[in-house]
Amino acid sequence: MPNVSTITPTVLLIGASRGLGHAMAAEFVKKGWHVVGTVRTGRRTQLHDLADAFPGRVEIETLDITLREQIRALRERLAGRRFDMLFVNAGTTNPDPTQTIGEVSTEDFVNLMITNALSPMRVVESLSPLVAAEGLIGIMSSGQGSIADNETGQREVYRGSKAALNQFMRSFAARQAGKPRPMVLMAPGWVRTELGGPEGRLSIEESVPGVVNVLLSKLDRPGLEYLDYRGRTVRW
Repeated sequence: MPNVSTITPTVLLIGASRGLGHAMAAEFVKKGWHVVGTVRTGRRTQLHDLADAFPGRVEIETLDITLREQIRALRERLAGRRFDMLFVNAGTTNPDPTQTIGEVSTEDFVNLMITNALSPMRVVESLSPLVAAEGLIGIMSSGQGSIADNETGQREVYRGSKAALNQFMRSFAARQAGKPRPMVLMAPGWVRTELGGPEGRLSIEESVPGVVNVLLSKLDRPGLEYLDYRGRTVRW
């Protein structure tokens, strides 16, 4: 398929099958963007419904970000394409988020760190060459990744995985010093999703339009920022 970003801006959205990712895909389409979104398996998802509703506006790729060979395969399939934005929206929590760091099993700790911190950065490192020099690279982080704002504890392993992700992205950004690349770590707020749970303060409809607007406004500002869905700076 030809590079559609010469006609309309294109976002490569990693993790778009449901929840925040699917809602972001829909919001980008609403704003006139072309979306290349990824799903983990070949099963039908909400992203497929969006693709049916907007023929030619949504492409679907398969990717499990925890599998390096799948990241490499996606890079090969998309070779020659140029994207205006790469956004990685993929993450999870441990089976019992109430556990303290001393209680979590080694297996659960490792799985969470691989999914939330290592794998998103592998995606960024591998796919960033497909993004235009002034295109945005972003990752869905969390306000719970802020060390400065952690005054209540709780969800300790999840917090640690997001803090690690933030640190890794800062290292990536340091290697881009002096370049025109805008980069962002996004805190979407506590949203009522499968991950966020029913107690979340925000609905998807209250969070996602703000998330997308913040990403679009960031396109003109090079460098890395840690922002929330209202565009406010989050303390590291």
